[in-house]
Formats: sequence, C-alpha cells, structure tokens
Amino acid sequence: MRSQGVKILFAIESGSRAWGFPSPDSDYDCRFVYVRPVSDHLVLQQARDVIEFPIEGEIDAGGWDLRKALLLALGGNAVIVEWAKSPIVYEEISGFRRKLLDLLAEIVDPAKVSHHYLGLARSHVAKIGSFADEVKLKKLFYLIRPLVALDWMEQRGFAGLPPMNLGECLDQTEMPAQANAEIRGLIDRKSRTREMGSGLIPTAIARYLEARYGHHAMNLAGAVRDEAGQARKHALATEFYRREAELQ
Repeated sequence: MRSQGVKILFAIESGSRAWGFPSPDSDYDCRFVYVRPVSDHLVLQQARDVIEFPIEGEIDAGGWDLRKALLLALGGNAVIVEWAKSPIVYEEISGFRRKLLDLLAEIVDPAKVSHHYLGLARSHVAKIGSFADEVKLKKLFYLIRPLVALDWMEQRGFAGLPPMNLGECLDQTEMPAQANAEIRGLIDRKSRTREMGSGLIPTAIARYLEARYGHHAMNLAGAVRDEAGQARKHALATEFYRREAELQ
C-alpha cells in the first residue's frame, strides 16, 4: 500500500467468516484501516478517506482512513469496533489493535451503537417484508445478528458492546431455547452448503425476530446528550489520530 502513500495499521476479515456463519463459498471480505503521513494533510485538496479495490474472484478488499474510522466510532457506528475485534487478522502493526480497542472503550457510546444495530435490523426487515414470507435463508443472518446483539446489550443495561461472533453472542444471551437451537441449526446448515435457497423462516426464529424487533423498535432509548463528555471523547480521538499520523 505504500504505492498509494499510506500505511496499513491493520487488515482483517469482516463479514460472515468473522461473524461466525460462513458458507463453503463465502467471499473473503478483507477490510483495513490506514493512515496518511502528515504531509498529505498539508494540501488544499484532501485525498478520499476510503480506498476500494475491484472485486477479484472471492476477494473483496477495501479500507478506511483512521480519521474516518474514529469519526464514525464517535457517532456510534459499530463497524470499526468489529474490525478491531475480528478473530481473523491478515496484517497488523504490532499492538495497534490493542491500543485502538482501549481508545474505543473510552469513546464509543453503547447507546449510540444500539441504534446502529437497530438501523441494520430495520433495513433487513424492510427487505424481508413479512416474517411469514419466503426469504433467502442466507440473507436471514443479517437480521438475526443485530437483534441478538441488541438482546445481549439490553441484558447488560446497554453498558457494553456485544461479541462480533454470532455463536459467542448466542452463548451469552438469554433467549427462547427453540429459537437459539434453530439459529444454530441454520449456522450449521450454511457451513455445509453453497446454496441454502429460499424458504419460510423457521417458526421459532420468526417468532423471536418479530417479537424482538418490535420490542427494540418501541423501547430503545435515545443517547443522553452530554456535550462535555462528547468533547472529551473527541479530544481523545484527535490526540490518538495525531499521534498515529506523526509516527508515519
């Protein structure tokens, strides 16, 4: 990546492989965070804060400037937290993810992240249309994951962030036993087949998703406005970003 004048801080696997529900033919979703040298900022026309590559075969690669990642984290976007926690690491400057996770623990508001997950759930509910309709079973996981994450957070008073891995999240979340078992059955089925096809949502899962989506959509509290706290978090993120840019 030096040819593009940036330094990769870490590169990881995102998507179904890191979330714990891959299929045999799942793409490799390589995501990375990079930083530009200080000299790149002393220009009138700033470079884009995203680097994207054409998809090649099973590899889908792209990354964010560290500044973009931190600004999104301050706004409650969970993606950078998940990237930093990914169990599949392709490249990393030694110790960087640990430092980043320490910062994210200080600046990320779980209440804001809960709305990020609800937004993901809402978009997939809109695509499904009805919990009684046929769906592409492979796509069902993109609704299951944020709702299980929301239940994990609610059961801990929205004081922390859920595991990235769906199976781990299921292990730590109280929910109807039949829904839990049917979700795990879907994970196992997906791991063994290239094409799950379409079908009705398994009954216990449909009941669980409909009930929990309705619950969170109606009851999720808004983030508490704390301008002083937000200013402190912004200052921490700014100092972190400045320090990492100056190291390059």
